Amino acid sequence: MAKKVIIMGAAGRDFHNFQLYFKDNPSYQVVAFTAAQIPAIHGRVFPPELAGALYPEGIPVYPEEELETLIRSHTVDLVVFSYSDISHVEVMHR
Repeated sequence: MAKKVIIMGAAGRDFHNFQLYFKDNPSYQVVAFTAAQIPAIHGRVFPPELAGALYPEGIPVYPEEELETLIRSHTVDLVVFSYSDISHVEVMHR
C-alpha cells in the first residue's frame, strides 16, 4: 500500500521535488501540497497535466496553517519539508 504524503513548500522547490521523486512513484500517494508564501492559495490544484497519470484530478494545494488537520484527515504517513529558503532555526521551530 502506498504511503500517504503531504509536501510542504514554497511553490517551487515543493513542485520540483514532486516531479523528480513522487510523480511516477507508486510507493507514495501525495494527498496535498501546503504553501505559506502564496496569497489566496486555498482551493488551487497542482494541475493533472503536470501531476501525471497517478493523479488524474491533480493535487490540491492548501494553506500551511491547515497542515495538522490535513495530516489527521488523510491519515498521512510522511510530511516532506520542501523549502529552500528557510534557516535551520526556523525549521527546528515548525
